[in-house]
Amino acid sequence: MTTAQQCTAFEGSRRVASGGLAEVALKVKVVLDRGERAPVLIFDDATSELVELDFRGTAEEVLRKLGEGEVLEAKPEEEAPRGPGRPRLGVVAREVTLLPRHWEWLNRQPGGASVALRKLVEEARRVNGAKDRVRQAQECAYRFLSAMAGNEPGFEEALRALFAGNRARFGEWVDGWPVDVRDHAKKLAEGAFAEA
Repeated sequence: MTTAQQCTAFEGSRRVASGGLAEVALKVKVVLDRGERAPVLIFDDATSELVELDFRGTAEEVLRKLGEGEVLEAKPEEEAPRGPGRPRLGVVAREVTLLPRHWEWLNRQPGGASVALRKLVEEARRVNGAKDRVRQAQECAYRFLSAMAGNEPGFEEALRALFAGNRARFGEWVDGWPVDVRDHAKKLAEGAFAEA
């Protein structure tokens, strides 16, 4: 988690802040200090994962904790024992389980198994890039909808339209929802309809 991370915060169904994590944290701190009326949730704009922050203390202390969080997250990677791979190049060794016939085929390829696997992955990324972006947009919108709209009328129908890539049907089902939830859901789902 970095303070450059883009987020959106909701108090109940009302959007209270959107922007960088530090900016959103300060606005949410004001909302919480005035006396929370509804649950406050902060979503990462790229993934719709919930962002957990410690709001105890002053606004300055909240921001300081954000900075400390970055340092604490970076240390374990630096202290991890070095294994195989080329860390300076960003290469990290991981385990791959394949059948013997797969290993035989990979080892017969020019450059060996590593080069062949890298080429296969790059080709799959190139060929499936658009599908992957649609799937990621669907998953991002789904996380948000599950957290914020699970009790709204037409929730399940909206999900079906989202995963079917039907922009018009999705819009019909979410249009009756609270304005801020509806608008954010449509924004997140936009990439899911790119192929349609």
